[in-house]
Amino acid sequence: MGNTLVKSQLEDVASYLGKTVQILEAYLNDTTMNRLMSEKSGNEDYYRGLLASIRKLCVYCEESLDACKIVLKNEPFNKAAAERVLYRVYHQCIEEYFAPKSDLWFEDSRSAYTGRNCIKFRDEAPNSLKDTVKDLESDMQRMREDLEYYETDYKTKMVQSN
Repeated sequence: MGNTLVKSQLEDVASYLGKTVQILEAYLNDTTMNRLMSEKSGNEDYYRGLLASIRKLCVYCEESLDACKIVLKNEPFNKAAAERVLYRVYHQCIEEYFAPKSDLWFEDSRSAYTGRNCIKFRDEAPNSLKDTVKDLESDMQRMREDLEYYETDYKTKMVQSN
């Protein structure tokens, strides 16, 4: 891919990550365990895990946004660094959204055929948390489609360099 295309994609990703961080921070700054429990009585350990997964996703997105800004600020533009950042966004942010390591929610692959939201929770979750995750879904889907290229391209480059 050419420098201008990679730079443009990095700018789009930075914009998207900025929006994602705002949504996640707003939710996390306004949410406590007591609030979740009063919203919907449920498994306290599960709710703690959900909040921990949301925090982890927020941190990954913040770190990736910072990396995007640094690469975009550098002159001349470093295409290889940009591609590494985009690869990291895919593996940390996008994958953590669709398949968090905590396994507290998952992607229902059949949702593309039904028109419903693709994220399914393993247990009952408060609506405020479900709504926050749902608010991110369309952008996450778009970014995953845009960045899938880096999944295969970066791995191919790494194998070839060895």
